Amino acid sequence: MVLRHGRAESFAEEDHVRRLTARGRRDATAVGEWLSGAGVRPDAALVSSAARTRETWDLLAAALPEAPEAQVRDDLYSASADTVLDVLRAVPDDVTTLVYVGHNPAVASLAQALEDGEPDVEAFVALSRGFPPGAAAVLQVPVAWSELDAAGARLADFHAPAG
Repeated sequence: MVLRHGRAESFAEEDHVRRLTARGRRDATAVGEWLSGAGVRPDAALVSSAARTRETWDLLAAALPEAPEAQVRDDLYSASADTVLDVLRAVPDDVTTLVYVGHNPAVASLAQALEDGEPDVEAFVALSRGFPPGAAAVLQVPVAWSELDAAGARLADFHAPAG
């Protein structure tokens, strides 16, 4: 799953410490409830070290029946989609369901680059409308993480916050 952090405050002393707004906190909880209802059970989480991504993960994880401890990484903070893809390729093969919590434009670019051309139509239409804060793309990866490449996953679902 590729997840963009929830809506964050516009300004802070520095970008890295920007926190979620009240809406961002609601949206992060809602995406966790959506995942729980869909039966998605992550066994690993890669999270940018920014305050807003860590807070998004914590709220999402609290809504799940069981959630892994996040691997918080500085290299995901200002990462490009290519950098994130390199990080994904290093995920151990025993991880079957992974959540990546990051920032735009990397999350939108990554989800679009991984999509294999045979998506769930409703998910594809929703993704085509944009990747707003708090949105999540669920992709099915049929290969080992080390073999993941562009057009290497099927877009199975997409969730964007209401309103």
